[in-house]
Amino acid sequence: MKTIRRLYFYVVAFISVEVVAWGLIGLLRSIVNKTVSGGAEALAQALALILVGVPIFLVHWLWAQKAAAGEEEEQEASLRAVYLYAILLATLIPVAQNVLSFIDRTLAQAAGLGAERAFSAFRYQTLADNLIAILMNLLLAAYFWNILRGEWTTLKNRENFAEVRRLYRYLWTLYGLLMTIFGAQQVLRFLIYIPGDVLGQMGRETAVNGAALLIVGAPVWVYSWRVIQDSLTDPAEMGSTLRLGILYLLSLGGAITVITTASMLVNILVTRLLGADWSAQYFVQQLGGPISVGVPLGMVWMYHSHWLNRHIEAVGDKVRQAGMKRLYYYILAFIGLAVLFTGVATLLSFIIDMTTSPFFSMSDAGRSTLAVAISSIVVGLPLWLMTWRPMQAEALAQGEMGDHARRSVLRKIYLYLALFAAILGGMASAVGLIYQLFRALLTGDVGSDFLNSLLNTFQVLFLFSVVFLYHLSTLRRDSASLADALAEKQSAFAALVVDAGDGAADAVRTALSKLGAKVQVTATTPDKKPDGEFQAVILSGSLAVNAPEWIRSFGGNRIIVQNEAQNLVWAEDAVQAAESLQRLAEGQEVQKKKTARSPWMVVVYVFAALFALQLLFILLAVGISLVTGF
Repeated sequence: MKTIRRLYFYVVAFISVEVVAWGLIGLLRSIVNKTVSGGAEALAQALALILVGVPIFLVHWLWAQKAAAGEEEEQEASLRAVYLYAILLATLIPVAQNVLSFIDRTLAQAAGLGAERAFSAFRYQTLADNLIAILMNLLLAAYFWNILRGEWTTLKNRENFAEVRRLYRYLWTLYGLLMTIFGAQQVLRFLIYIPGDVLGQMGRETAVNGAALLIVGAPVWVYSWRVIQDSLTDPAEMGSTLRLGILYLLSLGGAITVITTASMLVNILVTRLLGADWSAQYFVQQLGGPISVGVPLGMVWMYHSHWLNRHIEAVGDKVRQAGMKRLYYYILAFIGLAVLFTGVATLLSFIIDMTTSPFFSMSDAGRSTLAVAISSIVVGLPLWLMTWRPMQAEALAQGEMGDHARRSVLRKIYLYLALFAAILGGMASAVGLIYQLFRALLTGDVGSDFLNSLLNTFQVLFLFSVVFLYHLSTLRRDSASLADALAEKQSAFAALVVDAGDGAADAVRTALSKLGAKVQVTATTPDKKPDGEFQAVILSGSLAVNAPEWIRSFGGNRIIVQNEAQNLVWAEDAVQAAESLQRLAEGQEVQKKKTARSPWMVVVYVFAALFALQLLFILLAVGISLVTGF
């Protein structure tokens, strides 16, 4: 109940303070410049926002402040930390945007282009508009920054605030980095561009707008990244999952974008070498797109890959280090395999078209097809080999590291995903092949392109079969090696099951048999200590709380099976224990078994993963759109 109430008050306080802030900004803008800001209509709108927003904000914010001052739980709540840092983002980002607007218009005017050549969102703003927005947002940010600084001095448990602050810092880093990337892309695009004689083509505003993005974005990124780097002396910051996720996101995002642009660049070069009728100006313009995107994102890839490796090396545990690297390698290996497959299939299709067509000539379409094939192979083959071979060598190694590599979930996902894609593609190709054969037999009409279609379908089926057989043999080899190693380890492990007459020993043996485990199991009763050495003992929860002396002094692992013994309640932590007490005091039944992970946390993790994927795809889409012009 407290969480829902807290969520209500902070969400309303956030919305209402933004309403008041932009109402005040609109009011001041309408007073200073009536023409640009809309005159009486803008004034009326601003007054309405202020008159409605102020009382609602005060009621909810004052309640939040009173609750935080009177109760430690309210002061340390994650929602309060989210609110305070979200307010800082909601006020300081508009400050940065208005600074960007002013700089962009100033540079455009200094270059003799006029303010109308700046970014479309900034063209009709004035200096007064920017200053008013900057001043009001800075005042609000200063107020909440002082509150936040005071919170840090009085907090006893800072974990919730530290997690939200970490997220806040990385959001600023991403914001500044994206502005820097797109600013550099715009400047490089202009430098590589050769002007033409057609109106509407790229002009000097591209360099001006890119320079403005660099002037604002680079300092934001450098400062926020430096703050993060300086905080790494704290073990919690150095070992945070968020940091690892951001480094993965930037490294993989940069790598995938560079791979895409490299393929485009090779495609352009091959097309030109094959005799495309391009002028020098058009050829350079085509090269400029992928180069302008690939260079800045290549630097992002190299820089953040360096810090990702540093982060992984700091872990110390070799098994964990290898596991953290696998995600990076297997994602790129799968992309390389897909690109290579596309290139080989396209090349074979081109060869079939060339040999089966009596009137074949190198047209623009044929030239484009061959260029796509060559560029895909040139990019995909090295990428797949450089990422798949280290993973394969790791899995083929003997010893503990090889066992962990073969047992890796990521390796299984990669192999089964390749098998899944191959079997689906093979099924579709086989259906197409059989359809063409039966259609020709039943109708007697083969058509002029029958041989071409038949060979193209067969070559795709053949390639999918090669992919399927290769990865199936790899999976079987892993399973065989892993089964031998695990069986040896399991056979050397001895476990003791304490059976209090409830059939526990038989149940454990049955479960192990279903798992195919070779663990040696010995059964005994609570009042009898068997002879021999055992690495683990299994007993029920009711027996564990009243165990005999020989079980209490057992030095190995103790596995306790929860049961429904009378008056025995299992609590995962102090919070769950308190909730159980509350339910007992109210005359309610208490769940005997340990509860699963909170569904709210599952929702948070799912949305966090979706947000990371969305951000990655947005980065890729923007980069590709800048290259293609769409």
